[in-house]
Amino acid sequence: MPQSRTNLNPEPETNEPYLIGLLLRFSTFGAAILLLLAGLLLTNWWLIVIGGFGVALGIYDVIQSKHAILSNYPIAGHIRYVLEDFRPEIRQYLLEDDKEQVPFSRQQRALVYQRAKNVSDTNAFGTLDNLYTHGKEWFLQSAISQPLENQDFRIIVGGERCQQPHDMSVFNISAMSFGSLSANAIMALNQGAKIGGFTHDTGEGAISPYHRKFGGDLIWELGTGYFGCRDDNGNFDPQSFAEKAIDPQVKMIEIKLSQGAKPGKGGVLPAEKITQEIADTRQVPTGQDCVSPSSHTAFSTPRELVAFWQQLRELSGGKPVGFKLCVGQPWQFMAIVKAMIETQNYPDFIVIDGAEGGTGAAPVEFMDNVGMPMVEGFLLVHNTLVGAGIRDKIKLGVSGKIVSGFDIARMIALGADWCNSARGFMFAVGCIQSRSCHTNTCPTGVATQDPYRQKALDVPSKAERVASFHKNTLKSLASIVGAVGLQHPSQLQPYHIARRLDDGQIKLLSKFFYFTDREALLDHSARADVFNQMWVMANPDSFLANNDALIAYNKDSRDKGKETSAPTKQNTTEFQDSTNGGWLTGNVNNTFRDFPPSSD
Repeated sequence: MPQSRTNLNPEPETNEPYLIGLLLRFSTFGAAILLLLAGLLLTNWWLIVIGGFGVALGIYDVIQSKHAILSNYPIAGHIRYVLEDFRPEIRQYLLEDDKEQVPFSRQQRALVYQRAKNVSDTNAFGTLDNLYTHGKEWFLQSAISQPLENQDFRIIVGGERCQQPHDMSVFNISAMSFGSLSANAIMALNQGAKIGGFTHDTGEGAISPYHRKFGGDLIWELGTGYFGCRDDNGNFDPQSFAEKAIDPQVKMIEIKLSQGAKPGKGGVLPAEKITQEIADTRQVPTGQDCVSPSSHTAFSTPRELVAFWQQLRELSGGKPVGFKLCVGQPWQFMAIVKAMIETQNYPDFIVIDGAEGGTGAAPVEFMDNVGMPMVEGFLLVHNTLVGAGIRDKIKLGVSGKIVSGFDIARMIALGADWCNSARGFMFAVGCIQSRSCHTNTCPTGVATQDPYRQKALDVPSKAERVASFHKNTLKSLASIVGAVGLQHPSQLQPYHIARRLDDGQIKLLSKFFYFTDREALLDHSARADVFNQMWVMANPDSFLANNDALIAYNKDSRDKGKETSAPTKQNTTEFQDSTNGGWLTGNVNNTFRDFPPSSD
């Protein structure tokens, strides 16, 4: 048997292997020494400078103890760190496949760049997709398809208690804070929103002077840090909030419960990115990290959350107030719904942020393993509201890797009222997906507070690109809606999309996803009993699960021999298809949205 199998610490018979390895490891250092000596002998200053720098670097590498690679491979070890620093760029420009999503594919980014620059976004020679792979989805076009004249699709957000409803686009800028993004990026986004007539979410970093400069419509997001309306202890300050919220530029107020990139963790803006301007905007001190707590101090129960959004509604003069969340424990959201019903006080909107979202930096474990993806999170919220009989009282928005007309159409078909995009609009202002947002070294000036780096971002030209991206994406959405034979995205239904399954079968999304029946949760008659179980666990007076109620429900179900899979009465509300005057039966996703009036 070879000695290597029996002796765990074999000693070489000679020192030759060690000496060869030593020479190879220090060969670059040796070359620097030779270069210095040659320079001295030839009196060549260039060789002396280059060789001297190499020798000094090699000596430093040998005596330092922080990096083992540099100690073992002086000078040459630095190549490893250079390649590591430039790995994203090398991969993106030289190695990455057009369809490989890391997190956005080259094709997705190119689509945004083309639409932002108003250049052709058409391709030749067929699709790059494998149309026969499992998970592939496509819209079912109509024999009576036609181009649509109206491509500026809009909705009204505002419920019964709202005094200032907001007329907004179905495609808007998702939450990104000043501080995370540069001043120039914020100005370009807001000016683009002003030009295009859509809405700009401030993110939780408060309303900065750069949000106000061009007057674009704003959604003011209030996170756990209450930036821009906090007292000295970091708690919510009603007076400070009211002073800013009554500004006509602020159209809606959004309470952030959690965000897709790091739900349940809160956020941190590093001290090195906090300028005096950011500190003044957020009302925080300079010289230390700006921390957003993981949970709110203004409320601690679902019922208190309802009271908080009513307080914000009154302080803002009756503007639409809602909340954003990445769905976590389902019974907690259902507890909020129960609190709404008991108090008869509903938010004007809810935004569902998918775990695939993430303009902010976050730990890998949170990005990869915490929070519900957008589609599943949205369907849980949508089905809960339908099952509680209140879906028509609340508008739903979604965000998470939405950059194309198909992305928007698909989510609206599943029941959403509008879509937000963060990284799509970042691409529009010049982001190249270098993934250095948290380092303050963004190469395009989008996500940095370095005044020299952000100076390269030209606000007027980038604002035009933001507006063009929005306009051309809605044009693409209109093409899809027209191809399906409809007049407005709100008429899209899940049966307009087909999906290929793992076994090759094809199903409509109306059959692939579960859609609950209207008011089914109120009498525990949801066909998927897990919804009934989570509903009974929900407690409007606490975010903790009511396990005793679940035990009692399960015992009662067994005693009565309840058949939870029995079909329930289906809602077959009819609505008119304004394209051809025909009738479609079965509003599958039970959205009960206001459809646009007939052209007649």
